[in-house]
Amino acid sequence: MKLIERRLTLYEEKYGVLSEDFYKGLMAGELEEYDAYDETRADFSRWKGIYETAIRRRDAYKKQIQKRKLSESMRIQPAY
Repeated sequence: MKLIERRLTLYEEKYGVLSEDFYKGLMAGELEEYDAYDETRADFSRWKGIYETAIRRRDAYKKQIQKRKLSESMRIQPAY
């Protein structure tokens, strides 16, 4: 999850909007004017895919946590 969040942050910093707002605007068709530019079209395609992956992983995590007690989900490493 942290790697995905870092990749999202790169696009957020580059374009100056949060991923959630970008995704809503993209899905609403508000960013069609950028289709003419190869770089933004490629960036937007990658950004959309990374954001959708993040949503799927967060949803899967939430389902996993709801099914079990938190202590059963934690990975505890022995201290040596």
